[in-house]
Amino acid sequence: MGGTLSWKIRGTALALVAISLLSASAAVAKQQGHPGPSLESVLRQLNNAAKDFHSLSADIERTKVTVVVNDHSTETGTLLVRGDKMLLDFKAPDPRTILRTGDNLYIYTPGLKRVEEYDLGKNRALVDQFLLLGFGTDGKELQKGYLITVMGEDKLDDKKTVELEMTPKSDAVRNQVSKIQIWFDESSWLPVQQQFYEAGSGDYSTVRYSKVVRNPALGDNQFKSHWPKGTQRIKPQG
Repeated sequence: MGGTLSWKIRGTALALVAISLLSASAAVAKQQGHPGPSLESVLRQLNNAAKDFHSLSADIERTKVTVVVNDHSTETGTLLVRGDKMLLDFKAPDPRTILRTGDNLYIYTPGLKRVEEYDLGKNRALVDQFLLLGFGTDGKELQKGYLITVMGEDKLDDKKTVELEMTPKSDAVRNQVSKIQIWFDESSWLPVQQQFYEAGSGDYSTVRYSKVVRNPALGDNQFKSHWPKGTQRIKPQG
């Protein structure tokens, strides 16, 4: 798969799965001689949290910023995650459903009565760099794919968070996204906020998570590709 899938992967990944606010409180703390957590301690916490992570449900808000025209567009929806399965259901302003099960990726647009189907195949590793990033991913896996810097601690939505800035090591990933920032809730070690900077344009997307539930009971039926009768199924090429 070529250009079409590449753009779909980037669009889907940036939907999440997945911000340039430097931590003012962390900067103050450093000035006062109280450095934030070390990279080693953060990665250790992520390793421990990954051991008992099985599933997640959350509300999601994604804001895409187009820098040149200073345009901000926001969409909201819900997210379900279990293993390598993900269901992202955007409700407003433009309803659509993104379903990922293993190597299969579906993008359903009810307004068009159409579902696009992709076999990720050899692109799966690239997709996994974005989709589900920070959800049950241990620190060692993050280090394999990214150069990681701890930017400091901050308060987001009344949660104490630690911010990581990650630069992709892979050229293929860096051609899509130049860097990623993630704010982890220090009580659960799950993302509260992510920011993805697109390569070349400088545009970025901010993803915020709320009403997060760790390890809810999610059945296989919640990740089935059930589309309404009359839905057109297409497999884009090239």
